[in-house]
Amino acid sequence: MSKARAAILAVDGGNSKLDAVLLSRGGRVLGAARGGGASFSPGDHEESFAELAATVGRACKAAGVRPGASPIAEVAVFCLAGADLPVDDRRLLRTMRSLRWTERLVLRNDTFAVLRAGTDRPWGVGVVCGTGLNCSAVSPAGRIVRYAAIGDISGDGGGGDWLGLQALRAAIRGRDLRARRTALERDVPAHFGLNSPNQVMQAIYLGQVDRHRLTELPRVVFRASKGGDAAAQEIVDGLAAEIVAMVVSAMRRLRMTQTDADVVLGGGVARGRDPRLLSHIEEGVRAVAPAARVSVLDEPPVLGAAYLGLDEIGAQRRAYGQVRDAITHDRLVAPARRR
Repeated sequence: MSKARAAILAVDGGNSKLDAVLLSRGGRVLGAARGGGASFSPGDHEESFAELAATVGRACKAAGVRPGASPIAEVAVFCLAGADLPVDDRRLLRTMRSLRWTERLVLRNDTFAVLRAGTDRPWGVGVVCGTGLNCSAVSPAGRIVRYAAIGDISGDGGGGDWLGLQALRAAIRGRDLRARRTALERDVPAHFGLNSPNQVMQAIYLGQVDRHRLTELPRVVFRASKGGDAAAQEIVDGLAAEIVAMVVSAMRRLRMTQTDADVVLGGGVARGRDPRLLSHIEEGVRAVAPAARVSVLDEPPVLGAAYLGLDEIGAQRRAYGQVRDAITHDRLVAPARRR
């Protein structure tokens, strides 16, 4: 195996997956790997870095780069879901520096990867709606707005976990007549192979069903919503309202409401392209920022981390096109299948 190092190590990591890509200065993909999810939260710190090391190791093997012998890349860009607060940045950077993978480290929240992958400009608004919900924005002058996005204690809702919990709540309350009847009374337990919403509640309470599996329910909600179920539609509208609140707040704080800012939506829930969800988001954003352009990112967000790396080294324009053509979901999934 060669001791040569890459120009860029680009990583995008969240609760559902980790992607690592090694690039040359000209934008050629030297090696790529996809790993399991990692939250990079304080309670999951060691496990997350173990998964990160394994994923980067596979990318290095594919590239013929020897990790540990010397820095593996000139610059490394990490866009991670757990980089929410300044205290998170400090915690994560300490561990990254100890790995000695690079001499130049760039750490961002994963929303920045979505934003950079979804627009040719260095400014705009990036939203990740996957297991959780988060948003960041960069103004034309380079000012930044971030959100903590660590749940109820930071005033945040939304995302697949929230959507699943709302679905179970609606199903239980519909069944015991505290709220309107809903198809979710049938559809939620059926998803878990159970007969009633209360059985789902009890199975989670007793540890027989992992609570994290509630993140599987967005497609159940969207299906019921499309079928005209009022309770499901209310949940979808609530998610749209949470996303709009973040986006509009960020744009107001950065005085971007009169610009044609790109608002890029990423994450598994957003990529489902539910028509009701997207139309409500677009209507809500444009009510405040009429020229804003809302889009859904189809490419892997690690593309945005790669672009940030190319920005960092001052790469030539053609390198960006080469990276865009090379970094695809198929390219990342294929190595994972060969493990």
